[in-house]
Amino acid sequence: MFFDIGWSEFLLIGVIALVVIGPKDLPAALRVAGYWLRKARTLSREFHSSVEQMIRDSEIDEMRKELRSATDFDIEHEVRKAVDPDRSLEHSISAPEAPDYFEPPPIAAEPVPLEAAETAALPEAGLPVADPPPVHGFDPEPEPTPDG
Repeated sequence: MFFDIGWSEFLLIGVIALVVIGPKDLPAALRVAGYWLRKARTLSREFHSSVEQMIRDSEIDEMRKELRSATDFDIEHEVRKAVDPDRSLEHSISAPEAPDYFEPPPIAAEPVPLEAAETAALPEAGLPVADPPPVHGFDPEPEPTPDG
């Protein structure tokens, strides 16, 4: 228990202290020894409680981390991973590419004569032919020739 000292060793220490210190000063010496023993026990208890507090704090930090990882759980991602791990189902049901009607049409390198296309479509419908609208990128003026 106490440094593996038995009663016989304590009795021997007491007899030696009585002879060395003397019967007159022995009670004061025992009081001082008791004071320092209480002080050592108090320090030991404080150290033990601080170590236990550090252990509890580290356990609380670990619990806090586990709780945070549990609350950061992305259910949508986990369901998607369980149902369609290789994402083949998602690709098979995705919408096809739709044209973007808000983008201007690409300008053709060679403009198509607008009158021929309108006259071919309109007489079938029985509608009168109107003046064609201007075409972007089409220059109606002929290019000047080098001789004049």
